[in-house]
Amino acid sequence: MNTKTNKLDEAAALASQGRASVECWLTDMDGVLVHENQAIPGAAELLKHWQETQQEYLVLTNNSIFTARDLSARLAASGINVPEERIWTSALATAAFLKQQAPGGSAFVIGEAGLLTALHEAGFIMTETNPDFVIVGETRNYSFEALTKAIRHIEKGARFISTNPDATGPSAEGPLPATGAVNALITKATGQQPYVVGKPNPMMFRSALNQIGAHSEVTAMIGDRMDTDIVAGMEAGLHTILVRTGISDDNEIARYPFRPNEIIDSVADLLPKN
Repeated sequence: MNTKTNKLDEAAALASQGRASVECWLTDMDGVLVHENQAIPGAAELLKHWQETQQEYLVLTNNSIFTARDLSARLAASGINVPEERIWTSALATAAFLKQQAPGGSAFVIGEAGLLTALHEAGFIMTETNPDFVIVGETRNYSFEALTKAIRHIEKGARFISTNPDATGPSAEGPLPATGAVNALITKATGQQPYVVGKPNPMMFRSALNQIGAHSEVTAMIGDRMDTDIVAGMEAGLHTILVRTGISDDNEIARYPFRPNEIIDSVADLLPKN
């Protein structure tokens, strides 16, 4: 292990003392609990520990394609038990934000069941006629016709909202264009930037905290990405924990001008010691 890694680990070890005050947990899903639909060692055991000790927690994801029920079933297939009420998606966060901003509003939506269901349950009307908002979420079925309608609605005054800024997403064959790439296309055509609700906007974390009645001072965020999980957790005032089971290695960590409170190898390191 090189000197740079030693320094990072020493700093994280000192900061880990702050973990003693943590009562509630927010955790990312992909790269933290699962990797390509395989459970990361220690993930199922940690969630079971939280449930048995009645610690409040939520699993967060920027994925807006699936409903919380869908994701609960996906995790169960990987051997991880997470009730749907313990899952908070960027779609749910977006719907909660818009319900607060414009109760009973209308929207033209580019997205899948996760986003559409969340918006319906929040009391929004889906329309192609003079919508209050254009909302862009993750989908594998972007169409030229839908993009054209979105651009025209925004030019007529509809407000531009997006579930998340991720430009690409993973697949077995390689990167896929994702929500952020479509946001950029619409921005280029309209000159309008979207308001992005999902990570790294601390708004998503605040809505998650509200969902479980937690306070930032006693809540930790576990993530695998410096540019979303850690920076947003830090800005929301949470105790931040970076795991090395996702995309961030020590060289990646060293590139950023900020640091998580802790850096650990995996969520297995959070299990109580016997």
